[in-house]
Amino acid sequence: MKTLKALIFSILVAGPLQAQGWIEPIPDGTQGFAVVKVRTAVSVRVTGRVALVEVEEWFRNEGRGLGEGDYLYPLPGEAVFSNFSLFQGDQELRGETMDAAQARAIYEEIVRRKRDPALIELAGHGLLRARVFPINPGETRKITLRYTQVLERAGDALQFQYAAGGRSGRWLPVEGGAQWRQRAEPVPLTFTLVADGATFNDPFSPTHELRVARVDGRLTVRPAGELSGDFALFLPMARGLVGLTLVTHRPVGEDGYFMLTFSPGQHDGAAVPRDLTVVLDVSGSMSGSKIDQAKAALRQLLGSLGPEDRFRLLAFSNRVRAHSEGWTRSTPDQLRDANRWIDRLEADGGTNISGALTEAFRLDSDEGRLPIVVFLTDGLPSVGESNPERIAAQAEADRGQARVFAFGVGYDVNTYLLDRLSAAGRGATQYVEPGEDVEQALSVLATKIRHPVLTDLVIADAPVELTEIYPSMLPDLFAGEELVVFGRYQSGSERSGNVAVTGERSGRVVRLATEATFPNHEPGNDFIPRLWASRKLGTLTRALRLEGATEELVEEIRSLALRYGLLSEYTAYLVQEPEEFADARSGRGQRNAPMQIGGVAASAPANAVGEGAVARSKLDRARAEATTEAELQAADEDILRRGHFGQTRHVAGRLFAVQDGIWTDLAHSDSVRTVAVAPYGEAYFALLRALPELEPYFSALEQVVVHGRQVSIRVVDGGEDTITDAELARLVRDFRER
Repeated sequence: MKTLKALIFSILVAGPLQAQGWIEPIPDGTQGFAVVKVRTAVSVRVTGRVALVEVEEWFRNEGRGLGEGDYLYPLPGEAVFSNFSLFQGDQELRGETMDAAQARAIYEEIVRRKRDPALIELAGHGLLRARVFPINPGETRKITLRYTQVLERAGDALQFQYAAGGRSGRWLPVEGGAQWRQRAEPVPLTFTLVADGATFNDPFSPTHELRVARVDGRLTVRPAGELSGDFALFLPMARGLVGLTLVTHRPVGEDGYFMLTFSPGQHDGAAVPRDLTVVLDVSGSMSGSKIDQAKAALRQLLGSLGPEDRFRLLAFSNRVRAHSEGWTRSTPDQLRDANRWIDRLEADGGTNISGALTEAFRLDSDEGRLPIVVFLTDGLPSVGESNPERIAAQAEADRGQARVFAFGVGYDVNTYLLDRLSAAGRGATQYVEPGEDVEQALSVLATKIRHPVLTDLVIADAPVELTEIYPSMLPDLFAGEELVVFGRYQSGSERSGNVAVTGERSGRVVRLATEATFPNHEPGNDFIPRLWASRKLGTLTRALRLEGATEELVEEIRSLALRYGLLSEYTAYLVQEPEEFADARSGRGQRNAPMQIGGVAASAPANAVGEGAVARSKLDRARAEATTEAELQAADEDILRRGHFGQTRHVAGRLFAVQDGIWTDLAHSDSVRTVAVAPYGEAYFALLRALPELEPYFSALEQVVVHGRQVSIRVVDGGEDTITDAELARLVRDFRER
């Protein structure tokens, strides 16, 4: 049986075998070519708007004869690639560069010859080629490539992109010895980018987790884990209160996508003054380590207060106790008195949640101050009002402008109530599971909300119509933390102009703006659609839990997950083993049989209490707040832990499952017209040229069905080898258009 880790890898990882450059054997029939890449190191230095890139690659000849071939390196983009130099050891090589059109023929020839589609995804890249000197058996040679790359502006940031590819391997003969095929093997790859620390705020990446360091005025950026695939990095320029970064993606024939990032500048000591109310459950179930951790966390929250901040402390069990009747200034004397009050707290009695929330929202805040309520409980309401719906409705009516951050400790909490509180209050709910540290969870929040920069953010103006923005209600912006917004845009043609955002700071309206272009077609930044879809999926599934399931909502969730290759509880049944799928449809063999909504197997309305409820709420939040592809992967892993999946694979925003030996797009249905083409034939490459969006699927999956708008394309042995111009034009139209 596969381990979970291996299963996750098979589902989530797909990409070409070539990472950086590789050595292509001279096609002269020579047997035993065994030149293997053993290591790659990439160093980037950013000066102004120019990135100086150095790629060092080590190759070893593990064969018995001389290894001779061409070093091939996919160019990052013809418009920005210049001033290259290429060395084999200390000897400079003569290299030639080719644009994407010239390079495509070479890529296609290699694919045909080896019957290996791994190079297809590079078909849109240019190419650098140089003949390398023969490498003796057992010898290791280093090839060094240096080039400059002009970085594109993305609002108030510079954008750096790097095609790291997948993981390289060695050439091995296939049956008959006349052809060669590459076998994937791990190759270490290191990446380091250095820039002027005074020029840029902290960078961010929507594709990879980062490690960022500032030493002696230098900013150093490295990926936190393995670097593979396309790497996108944004360097916000250090200017003004907040920098805005806007990038777009627009496929052919549909509305565009955008990512808007707010990057606060270095904190200057000024901040929006806060009114902080902390509401702590001290019922009997909080006794022991939980109450000790919670009291330590309260002291941390008090320690985060500035001289202009005010606070209130409330503790509740059967009744509600307040440290003081009104707001308390955060002076040293008052803080010492508050800490003595915290020391005297003991856990005892029931849980009066309704009374605690009523008292928490009793006092209003002056204009220009940011009211924040931190609410922590480990239990269900047992004193006073106990109906979660009525408690939530009353709290929403009383909340005013307060931001609500809720913490549920353990599994005996009502997720419906806590999630509804924070959803209405521009905050968030965090669940501290058994064994986790309450103090640590609250300390993260204390750091996050320490310095508000702007509140009540609104996208005020744009040159195009912006739609389906997530989060729909923008949260407040705090120092030291980027705020990332995803959405769609509508435009019949390319539009440029200012994107303006307004917010409040200490009672004063602040307007931010950046110049942006919304193109009619933009194939780059293809990480945006899936992140946007994840935000929408998290929002929809949270709405389903809080408002109840309808046929339309379940179908929207299912369609969205299938369209963008996202795992969800409403698509899981599609990739179960056949006998388990039959059981799911009939209700056999399940402790809780699913209800049928419009023919879709959907979970029954979930209980809002217990381990499963907490897990669902945490997943919804992860989806709704995802900013990187790594976070999407973590959400998928969570789904995998809690459900059974058959043999599946995620490729470029789509999910594929094996059906009759063919990787089949889960969005495909038998009712859709299907056109079959043979792999590596004339029709196959004609389709790739006419529909470049097929490249990642054809590259990763040799026998595959890819779903389009009105037609699906099947690549299988026995399919058509040729296609007429008229048939190709119709196929392109039907694949892209509704």
